[in-house]
Amino acid sequence: MGRNVRLVLCSPEGEVFGALSPFAVDTPWWQEVAPVIEGARARHGVGVTILRLLETEDSWPPHGGDVTYLAEISGSPPADLEPARVDMGEHPARRRWARPGGVADLVAWADGFVDRTGPARQLRTWNLSVVVQLPTTDGVVWLKAVPPFMAHEGAVIEAVGAIGPPLLARGDGSVLLEDVPGEDQYDAPVDVRIRMVQRWVDFQSRWTTSIPGLPDWSADSFVRLVEPLIDRPEVEALVAELPDRFDALGDCGLPDTLVHGDFHAGNWHGDRLLDWGDSGFGHALLDQPAFFRDGHSDEVRTAWRDAWRDARPRSDPERAMDLIAPIAALRQARIYRTFIENIEPSEHCYHRHDTEEWLARAVELGRMS
Repeated sequence: MGRNVRLVLCSPEGEVFGALSPFAVDTPWWQEVAPVIEGARARHGVGVTILRLLETEDSWPPHGGDVTYLAEISGSPPADLEPARVDMGEHPARRRWARPGGVADLVAWADGFVDRTGPARQLRTWNLSVVVQLPTTDGVVWLKAVPPFMAHEGAVIEAVGAIGPPLLARGDGSVLLEDVPGEDQYDAPVDVRIRMVQRWVDFQSRWTTSIPGLPDWSADSFVRLVEPLIDRPEVEALVAELPDRFDALGDCGLPDTLVHGDFHAGNWHGDRLLDWGDSGFGHALLDQPAFFRDGHSDEVRTAWRDAWRDARPRSDPERAMDLIAPIAALRQARIYRTFIENIEPSEHCYHRHDTEEWLARAVELGRMS
């Protein structure tokens, strides 16, 4: 299923001109904007920058169907635009790249560190990031900006070194990255996934660096963070028993360390781990749920257990895996609630069911462990 795209055009100063007639885009994912930009050029002969989502169908998962974006155009608009109204008033949770001129400002920041040889190519835009590809004299580089609640990403990438993407520059919630050879590893076979886990456990077991602004998911802080999620008795009961569960987890001998936060195979590109915006400090096994969300592998679980046994011979990772399962699911629910609390309503459609799904999963896992 693709998208039926409608673009409402505005100027860099925020003047709304009207809407292009809708056109089809083969790819369904709303945040992937490169095909939308290419479609506007091919169908209507205009170059645009996608600012933000305005309307979508009420679909889940969040992709496909009819979708309307606000798009910035430089120069005179086409003559055959359809009437359109957009409230251009400011919203406190609006991302800087979602405002007219915002993407251009980020590109101008990046131009202070590279010699660009061609136009910037906007690839992704949504409430959690904008990603722009820049051709330079030293090859392709990547510009990424994230919201304030993910602004620690640049400092983390700088600190983790060779396991993360090569960092050229970082600013306030923005990074400029060298290109990473290889492909995204969404479909990586089991043996490659095992190597991912082994490399990550080796890294976590040796982690000693403190990073300013890194979210704290250690026991006491974690309980305070998830208390606002209590919305029914079964969640309240799970949260109430968290101190005892954390005590038992501590007896298993695994450390609190750097947690990637979205540790799934698709975030490995070649031999580098990308997308550190959800990272934090907490129990090492908080990274398991995302890795197994596309299908649990007994071989990978066994490799994860064995890697920690090698790193901490007196530890009990098998017991820790069972104990942490509902805690890790609660962390996922807290992450998605943070998204909803910090993005404007027109983009809630990306995350509207995630918190509830992870809360239900946490309760289920709590009953099982």
